[in-house]
Amino acid sequence: MNQPFRIFKVAEAEASKIADTPNEVHHHDFEELIIGIEGSLEHFIDFKSTTIQAPFVSFVTRGKVHRVQPGLHNGAFQIWVLRFKSEFIAETTFQLYAQYHDHANIPLQPGACFGRLVKVCEMIFDEMQQSTPDLAVIRHLLSALFTMIESERRKVDPGETAILSSQNTTFKNFLAILEENFRRPEGVEFYAEKLFMSPRNLNLICNQILQKSVSELIETRKLVEAKNLLTTTDRTIAEIGYDLGYNDKAYFTAVFKKKSGQTPSEFRQEMRRLIS
Repeated sequence: MNQPFRIFKVAEAEASKIADTPNEVHHHDFEELIIGIEGSLEHFIDFKSTTIQAPFVSFVTRGKVHRVQPGLHNGAFQIWVLRFKSEFIAETTFQLYAQYHDHANIPLQPGACFGRLVKVCEMIFDEMQQSTPDLAVIRHLLSALFTMIESERRKVDPGETAILSSQNTTFKNFLAILEENFRRPEGVEFYAEKLFMSPRNLNLICNQILQKSVSELIETRKLVEAKNLLTTTDRTIAEIGYDLGYNDKAYFTAVFKKKSGQTPSEFRQEMRRLIS
């Protein structure tokens, strides 16, 4: 995607066309927010398939392997799709990664509160139709949209706490460095040194925000990439492990199985059954 931001609506005709077309699993170099107004979506993401009925919200973070299959309900289907580069709202994108990790699909309550989300989408769409759209306006409206979604999410799951931390900037910088280096066999000391802080303090920040240690986050990022490659390529398990910093295939297989409950071969076979 060349533009920093795009928005479009998918209705019945296009949904039927998508449903009748082979839809391979894929991943993007941008973020994608889907606001489901009518109909349903069979969504393969986080390496499982879920069917969600409108109203709903789905957020697909950059690089996540996924596939969508729209379904009409009483002949009706309507969703808004918003796509944007990570840096478009860089100050909040890293929070979204944490909030939507393993929770890409969120069912919402129908009614006036959900209607606000639709109205904001319409406002964004109207601004994008201008001859020279004001991206500053779009940026503020998009941030407001995510704030409203988080408010609705808390109503659905009152026990879930939004991620609010004074150390967010450090955490964001850690994620940026991790994205550049997760393929290397580096540990917490490497990342702490890059951030000019002690390993203990970096671990404290990561535990406060994601309830995981730095080592767990590094392994999680490696595991997500391994699953992406196992799902979308025919590369050997040894090659994938080597690219992610595991020089020994047996050790990579052991780590993968410990984290996911399956060997890489078993996971690949299951994914091929799911998406065939």
